[in-house]
Amino acid sequence: MRRTTRTAPRRKDGAGRATTASVRCHKDQFVSNHGLAEQVRLFEAALRNMNQGLCMFDAQSRLVVSNQRYRDIFGIPQDTVLTGLAQHEICAELVALGLYSPEVTLDEIERSTRVALHATEHAPITRDLADGRTLSINYRVMEGGGWVSTFEDITEQRRSAERIAHLAHHDALTDLANTRAMRQGYRALIEANDAEQPLLAVLYIDLDRFKFVNDTYGHAAGDELLQQVAARLRKNTRHGDVVARLGGDEFAVVQRVPDEAAATATAQRLIAVLSEPCDVASGRVHIGASIGVAIRAVQDLDMDPLLHDADLALRHAKTEGRGIVSVFDASMSEAFEARRQIEAELQVALADEQFELHYQTLVDTRAGHVAGVEALVRWRHPERGLIPPLSFIPIMEETGLIVPLGRWVLERACRDALAWPDHVVVAVNVSSIQLRQRGFGADMLAVLAQTGLAASRLEIEITETSLLEESEVTQENLAVIHRAGIRIALDDFGTGYSSLSYLRRFPIDKIKIDRSFMSEAETSADARAIIRAVAGLGVSLGITTVVEGIETAQQLALARAEGVVQVQGYLLSRPQPNTSLPEFDTSKQI
Repeated sequence: MRRTTRTAPRRKDGAGRATTASVRCHKDQFVSNHGLAEQVRLFEAALRNMNQGLCMFDAQSRLVVSNQRYRDIFGIPQDTVLTGLAQHEICAELVALGLYSPEVTLDEIERSTRVALHATEHAPITRDLADGRTLSINYRVMEGGGWVSTFEDITEQRRSAERIAHLAHHDALTDLANTRAMRQGYRALIEANDAEQPLLAVLYIDLDRFKFVNDTYGHAAGDELLQQVAARLRKNTRHGDVVARLGGDEFAVVQRVPDEAAATATAQRLIAVLSEPCDVASGRVHIGASIGVAIRAVQDLDMDPLLHDADLALRHAKTEGRGIVSVFDASMSEAFEARRQIEAELQVALADEQFELHYQTLVDTRAGHVAGVEALVRWRHPERGLIPPLSFIPIMEETGLIVPLGRWVLERACRDALAWPDHVVVAVNVSSIQLRQRGFGADMLAVLAQTGLAASRLEIEITETSLLEESEVTQENLAVIHRAGIRIALDDFGTGYSSLSYLRRFPIDKIKIDRSFMSEAETSADARAIIRAVAGLGVSLGITTVVEGIETAQQLALARAEGVVQVQGYLLSRPQPNTSLPEFDTSKQI
């Protein structure tokens, strides 16, 4: 389709030109008005869709324009007319309605508005509302007078920032102070003016039996327990004391005290409350705590030396047993340095194979010949000579070095036993640390496969403390070991945490009666009665009984008379290297 355009015919008098100009004029006016309307429409749409509230004031400080978001922020009803009101009238109404926090007054609002409008840098003003929200208000001056104010609800941003700042100084699980906040609190305690409490004390707290709870009931129960511990620490310390979680199951309290007695009294009180039972989702659990205390005059701004001393005191407390408070003294530093030297030397000893095995025989009281040997590890130090196990085994257990050492002992004992008669069983001591290693039972079977020793010729000796915690991993390892045919002996029976229920709940094949009973048996009827009772119990349960510490012929005769199946002691043989062992002659009677 062809589009045509008609033009009015031109007249000589110019009338046609006038008509054309008029049409053009109306057309331009229409376009101009239409464009303005479109601009107004777009402007109003923009106001409605803004995330911020907006108010525009003229040079006389009267409201010209505001958007819906502004009304929403302050809860202004739709039927309330705002346009034309002065800024101070609007603010007065908002203050009167109690929308601002109580400390915000009309004078303060007007003053801060004037300051913001005359500022060279237009930084936002923050206002807190009575309902807990926070607003960020920006002011922009307009040419020709007046200004525009924008209002943004930054409550969530503020809360997020507060959470981040809080987490930077607090432990996420317990909400106690972390190490950073602990240092700040330490400095604050130093700066506090308290002449009646001239000393600073750090209490370094380590939970007893926490690992057992974690292993037995799971990490969720462990986390719940740590939260309860934190609550008890808060409740039983003073306002102003710094209570912190250092990590894992370790906590600290920093406080000003008048003397050492006050610090130790606090430590004793905390041990008491932490020893009370805790109810977690999995059941009721019992833990405890050991605490190291370090004290010094309020003068040193560096917390680390005091914390280090408290840590050394804690280590000393742990060596003394559970539930102990130990106060630092200089001798602990010396002991720590000596221990650290031994730890370094033990690392070298493992790498250089400075360890060796000595064996002590076990004799069958009925047949009178050697029934087995116990492998005992020794450390041949290049400078100090042969070192007995009591001097280094506890350190290796605490550092975890007992795991690689135990593997070496097991493999060496199995290889040595291959040269002995088939009836001779080799017994290897196994630490509770090893038993708590997942897969330890499978590792033992792997050693048997590598060396070719029959499982029936291997025996492991464990202590009652290994069974005390009843760890799920420990039970699994013992089950794997027992199913394979490896015998399990309970060492030092009758001491510590003796419980006959162990004999029912665990696959025990042998009981070794502690040497302390035999040392008293010749003079104590009670000691003899205990040996007789345990021997009888062994017969009833089908468990082999052994008595340790046989040093005289009279003790040997007594053990036989009371029905003990096997005996062990210096009378029969001292621990000696494999090359020095006597012939295992079954025809030879002892």
